[in-house]
Amino acid sequence: MSKKKKKYYTVWKGHHTGVFDSWDDCKAQIKDFKGAQYKSFSTFEAAKKALKDNYKDYVGKTKSFKSELTEEQLKKIGKPNLNSISVDAASSGNPGKMEYRGVDTKTKKQLFIQGPFEEGTNNIGEFLAIVHGLALLKQKNSDRIIYTDSKTAMSWVRKKTCNTKLERTKKNKPVFELVDRAVNWLKNNSYKTTIVKWETKAWGEIPADFGRK
Repeated sequence: MSKKKKKYYTVWKGHHTGVFDSWDDCKAQIKDFKGAQYKSFSTFEAAKKALKDNYKDYVGKTKSFKSELTEEQLKKIGKPNLNSISVDAASSGNPGKMEYRGVDTKTKKQLFIQGPFEEGTNNIGEFLAIVHGLALLKQKNSDRIIYTDSKTAMSWVRKKTCNTKLERTKKNKPVFELVDRAVNWLKNNSYKTTIVKWETKAWGEIPADFGRK
């Protein structure tokens, strides 16, 4: 088995800020902290440098990536369609603090972001992100496609339902209000937008990635 690579975590906003050398230490700083800002790095030096900079300069930034697929496999998959938006979600725990966003695939410019919400799941966030993207592109009469790295969320959108096992509580009421709106939108709107699975193994992390654990 290959040894898991060491990670360092920069916390810009949390109970305590700084660089932490374990996910558990990082999680302790962001748990129950509204608007927490954090990201993982492969070296201590990179994490320390990031702490002096702005969080927004690092969220979703593409890491250097070298695919392990063969040339033949890469050729078959091809390159991403840059006339698109990419969506993703992040959840600290499952369930846990959740947020989602959409970006321009080519420029990485953030087009929308929602959260963080006190309680949600990654699948719910991915689902909401796709529907948010669909509504935005329809409103703009755009011919862009949507990239997501979640097969589960794609399935939920196709079936026009959010098949989560998360039980509704007062804590997650804001999330489920968005879920109900999203399901209602899918049932009452048609769209021509194509939803495509992002090829992580060929292209690296999706541009909308939050850069979390």
